[in-house]
Amino acid sequence: MVNIIKYSSSKRREWNDFLTGSKNGTFLFNRDYVEYHGERFTDFSLMVYDGGELIALLPANIDSDQLVSHGGLSFGGFIVDSRMKVSIMLKIFNELIKLMQAENINKLIYKKIPYIYHSIPSDEDLYALSKINARLTRRDVSSTIYFRNIIPFQKNRIRAIKKAEHMDIGARESEDFSSFWRILQSNLWLKHNKYPVHSLDEIIYLRNKFPRNIRLFASHKDDVMIAGVVVYESSNVAHVQYIASDPNNNIKGSLDIILSYIIKKYSSEKTYFDFGISTENNGIYLNEGLAFFKEGFGARAVVHDFYEVDINE
Repeated sequence: MVNIIKYSSSKRREWNDFLTGSKNGTFLFNRDYVEYHGERFTDFSLMVYDGGELIALLPANIDSDQLVSHGGLSFGGFIVDSRMKVSIMLKIFNELIKLMQAENINKLIYKKIPYIYHSIPSDEDLYALSKINARLTRRDVSSTIYFRNIIPFQKNRIRAIKKAEHMDIGARESEDFSSFWRILQSNLWLKHNKYPVHSLDEIIYLRNKFPRNIRLFASHKDDVMIAGVVVYESSNVAHVQYIASDPNNNIKGSLDIILSYIIKKYSSEKTYFDFGISTENNGIYLNEGLAFFKEGFGARAVVHDFYEVDINE
């Protein structure tokens, strides 16, 4: 018998332990990560039991009369383990709808976990969504390298890497998040008139909580940082969370040489290298120049899908 309860802090260890053994979870769903910006969201995370046994998690928040999975994360549907079957997931969604009706929640916004984060197939939720007439309302597109079938770098990327090497620019891992955050903030403000999602204090806090998952790689000229890439590591994927070069010291190839370095590094450690999305305005607009840059390293499209369900229709 499927039973869904709201998450509470007393369940923190049980939540995190289940996440560790899941087939589609990442450190982003650890309660320490979900709650680092807890003051911005009204948490409504859920835990699903079957006969007293925990079988699924849903990181989520309430936004007005909507249940969002999760507003503070790029994605985050049901987290399950290898025991999950389609018939059980159908029951879970039926119980989820009953819970939402009882709580006067009128809409579900469900952000599917992309398949590259699955350790084994995990699309039971997609079938269940189709059975309750969920609508695909947004599709972002990311660029991803599949290390088991690598596409060579394009010539323009190779030329940029060689130019950086000729100028004695090297790439290495760094602990200097402060210097990179100055570069990142200047870059984002100049190009987009906005600041990073994470403040410096927040990224340092998260780095200290997850030192094996959040890493900074940078390029330097004469020991001065000129570009950097923050990577989020999960079991299958090395994901580019932030990428920027110094707009006041913009040397061609300063990013290319970092990406070449870390792509080579992760090619023997991960299955995928994900550059992140190149879409804007809720997936409507494709930044073709940004996508072209990523595709130059052999990355190809992986989509991030958003679904909506009107509960009372």
